[in-house]
Amino acid sequence: MSNQEENSEENLPSEQGAGHGSVAVADNPFADPGLPAHQPRIQDIDEAAAKRSERVVAFLFTLSMLATIAFIASYVIFPVDKIIYIFPIGHVSVLNFALGVSLGVALFTIGAGAVHWARTLMSDQEIPDERHPIEASPEVKAQVMADFAAGAAESGIGRRKLIRTTMFGAMALVPLSGVMLLRDLGPLPEKKLRTTLWAKGKQLINMNTMEPLRPEDVSVGSLTFVMPEGLEEDSEEFQKEIAKAAVMIVRLQPDDIKDKRELEWSHEGIVAYSKICTHVGCPISLYEQQTHHVLCPCHQSTFDLSDGARVIFGPAGHALPQLRIGVNGEGNLEALGDFDEPVGPAFWERG
Repeated sequence: MSNQEENSEENLPSEQGAGHGSVAVADNPFADPGLPAHQPRIQDIDEAAAKRSERVVAFLFTLSMLATIAFIASYVIFPVDKIIYIFPIGHVSVLNFALGVSLGVALFTIGAGAVHWARTLMSDQEIPDERHPIEASPEVKAQVMADFAAGAAESGIGRRKLIRTTMFGAMALVPLSGVMLLRDLGPLPEKKLRTTLWAKGKQLINMNTMEPLRPEDVSVGSLTFVMPEGLEEDSEEFQKEIAKAAVMIVRLQPDDIKDKRELEWSHEGIVAYSKICTHVGCPISLYEQQTHHVLCPCHQSTFDLSDGARVIFGPAGHALPQLRIGVNGEGNLEALGDFDEPVGPAFWERG
């Protein structure tokens, strides 16, 4: 046998061994996948760099706290109807713009701070783990708790007090944004939903002629819409105030009025009721002369004007508020006070 053949035979077992070794590695799911060696970050070897990262995270959490405070302050400072022009957005509400920017900054900086903390200060070692059944064994549970404790220790939350304090502050203040949003669910603290522009001595102004309404102007079976004296249609407050102060006037035969208080609050059979439906606040505009019923066209809530405007059909929850009226020295119809109850739908603070 030649030297070449001998060398070939000597090399054969090693080639087979290599082949068996390759198969063994391929069959082993936990074999080294060949990832590059772990490279430490600058923060892992330089405490000064770690302190800089800590200050960055603390700054982001502090900025979140300031943004949350700005969100709350915006509710108090900026009026609802203030509009400004911002290029290239266009005309926007100052309040909405301030709320959106401040809340966005508050949420973004909490997330950015958490990400920067994890990327620069928490452990980034790659640790392979074996697959395990869905139901964890006691050993696995113990390992999870140990890993959690190790992760907490590696995060530095125990010894990096600046990060811990600012993070807790940011997370504690952000929920206050949601609490402030609850303000719009009711009239607190100004109780704007409980009162209207109607007051003793305010004349009833016909919304068609814009003149004071006299008793002789109202015929039996007619429906007239009025607003309080002093409210101008071209004023900035008109839409907000008329949404509460709109009133409908109907003249009934006094004998047809069933409710005693309604009769006392009327004048010669002329009754005045809020035009705002007590279901969701739609304007009532349909009147049935024979039955003395008024109908809301939105969801068909029906009220009986001859019986205290009580609900006889539909989803409305309570009767229409009545406005007590009389006649002044000039012979014009006037209010003798505000509505006896808040107008429109129910709200949380309504008793």
